[in-house]
Amino acid sequence: MHVAEILRSYRDEAVDEWVDRLHAEMGPHYGRRPSEELKITCAAAYDASYAVLVDQDYRLIDCHIRWITRLRLLGGFNLSEVQGAYEMFRKLVTPVLTRKLKGHELQNALERVNECLYYTITRFSDYFQQQHEKQIRDHARDLKKQVEERTSELAESEAQYRVLVEDINDGYFVNQNGIIVFANKAFCDLHDYTVAEVVGRPYLDFIAPESRSEVRKIYETRVERGAAQDLYMYFRRTRDGRALPTENKVKLIIYRGEKAAVGVCRDITERVEMEKKVRESESLAHIGQLTTSLAHEIRNPLSSVKMNIQILLKKIEFRGNDKRRMEIMTEEISRLERILTEMLDFAKPLRLDLKPASIRSIILSCIEIMTVRFQEKGIEVRKSFSREIPRISIDRDKIEQAIINVLQNSIDVLPEGGRIGVKTKYAAGNGRFVSIDVDDNGPGIAEEDLPYVFDPFFSNKKKGTGLGLWNVKKVIEAHGGTVGIATKRTGGVHLSMTVPVRRRSNEKKDTHR
Repeated sequence: MHVAEILRSYRDEAVDEWVDRLHAEMGPHYGRRPSEELKITCAAAYDASYAVLVDQDYRLIDCHIRWITRLRLLGGFNLSEVQGAYEMFRKLVTPVLTRKLKGHELQNALERVNECLYYTITRFSDYFQQQHEKQIRDHARDLKKQVEERTSELAESEAQYRVLVEDINDGYFVNQNGIIVFANKAFCDLHDYTVAEVVGRPYLDFIAPESRSEVRKIYETRVERGAAQDLYMYFRRTRDGRALPTENKVKLIIYRGEKAAVGVCRDITERVEMEKKVRESESLAHIGQLTTSLAHEIRNPLSSVKMNIQILLKKIEFRGNDKRRMEIMTEEISRLERILTEMLDFAKPLRLDLKPASIRSIILSCIEIMTVRFQEKGIEVRKSFSREIPRISIDRDKIEQAIINVLQNSIDVLPEGGRIGVKTKYAAGNGRFVSIDVDDNGPGIAEEDLPYVFDPFFSNKKKGTGLGLWNVKKVIEAHGGTVGIATKRTGGVHLSMTVPVRRRSNEKKDTHR
């Protein structure tokens, strides 16, 4: 289905939802506006955005910006409220596009939505600024004639200035001779500094090293030649040294008699991550299709070979090491079948069957299942269960498989006589959750490998698919939880799984130790 057709068919539903969400989510100013008025403004905004997305026609959106600016300023709205209302267009159409489109069509559509919203909001901000500058010029012409009104006019100008600059969601700054001479609070928040710490410092202090050369060149070209690209992406540098993707729109102005670059910058981390996830989802989908096809083709012959070996073991008397060789073949075929199961789990979508269950009983069941493996290597298992853990709504089979995968990883790397610790905790601070911590005293994980251990098909083991921890992460995150892993200073690995608690008032706590 084409983007234009999707947007046309969704128009009336989107406008109604837009009005409802403005009333419910955007504060008292929008809450007090009549529904009929909001329906008119939202319908006009939707049609204007449609013209940009489908026909590349910006006339309607420019007209809408001028109209809505006058209307909302008269209503006492501040800039951030109207920006939020425009931003809601993205939240309305993105789920619909995601359902209807796939692959490059989806990616292109989302990029066009982002470009449309960026143009709308920055154009809107620019228009507010123009109106403010016009008011200042008018004020200057009338200053000599209206000395008595000077104080009240300055107060009004200052209030409008706060709406235009201080309350804007995007960072606003003035760079003059390479020094920040003005910055709003949003700019400082983006970099984790206060206004006092920002003003007077070199602008390049707030640019990540990998972007400094390019940003310096753009600035010098703008000041020397009066022209350079207005919109560009770079990596900003925060107080703690992080490099985060940022979009900047800059213009050359005269500030206090000298040339200066005034810019509006916006954090685009979420957008970059979304685009990355779209690309990753496409890649994983292709891998999943190939994996499913191969797994089904291989599993049937393996099952046949395994069955015939088991029949031979029962009917024929083998001599010497021949029987052991046949048993080894059976074990290796079973291992291949487990690998195929992991590959199929990777390929198919995860569906949860949530029911109240005891984390303690699940862990004990997993340990019992793995008893033979523990005994083969003489591994000691230490358990510590919190008394306060309630029965929680989870998919028992999926959680059990995740815990078995973690235990299996530890067994594979532990030497004879190794040790595994399993501990549960219950926290009721910032949200209630249960954590399952698994420790071992094995060789640990190399520092350079830690960022990749949850990636599919990543493994340093001679045997295995590299899907075990990926499936653990998939299961825990499907439950709304998190997974973390670290190498301990004393050696070995510490892996923590947290699952949020959604317990009804009449559910009992699991008080067994």
